[in-house]
Amino acid sequence: MGRRKKEPRSVHRENIASAASVLFMEKGIDAASMDEIAKAAGYSKATLYVYFENKEEIVGLLVLESMKKLDGYIDAALAQQETTRKRYDCICRGLARYQEEFPFYFKMVLDQINIDFENRDYLPEEKETYQVGEEINEKMKAFLADGMKNGDLREDLEVMPTIFNFWGMLSGIIQLAANKEEYIEKSMGLSKIQFLEYGFHMLYCSIAKEKQG
Repeated sequence: MGRRKKEPRSVHRENIASAASVLFMEKGIDAASMDEIAKAAGYSKATLYVYFENKEEIVGLLVLESMKKLDGYIDAALAQQETTRKRYDCICRGLARYQEEFPFYFKMVLDQINIDFENRDYLPEEKETYQVGEEINEKMKAFLADGMKNGDLREDLEVMPTIFNFWGMLSGIIQLAANKEEYIEKSMGLSKIQFLEYGFHMLYCSIAKEKQG
């Protein structure tokens, strides 16, 4: 315990959140208790409450971490200075890789994010999560704007509805492929990757200016 006291508060919070994320994946957020989180993290329950007042705070930190990870994947994809289609493919594949590496976080990103910071109490992590999400949206706006300017994407696209539909359909395809991988292979004769690539192509065709082969 002496060693722990010398560590920064952030280290303890990360340790607890990491243990909680594993427990949440195994049991679900609602079923996991603070007692179980403390035990999994190797802390007493009293010590746990020094770093988190309740389970909601732990979830808030995990959601924030998930958004930051997603932002990193989007940055890596958009850093590809190539064609609109290749950058699009990088975004899709990056998000699919994100789901494979962090399936629990992937689901958390899809959950409702608080946007009301005037009429209710909120955690600092909630506002930061919202801000990271807005930064991602701005990057996607720039991607669409560049694609339209270059003549690769349809000029009649309404940017924000397109972004939200894009996330909804893309995340749905990726989650479906993860949940139904065996069925897809058996009934369609497609691997998970082949199914995803087909879905990514269909989605791109819906926003591309020219008909895609």
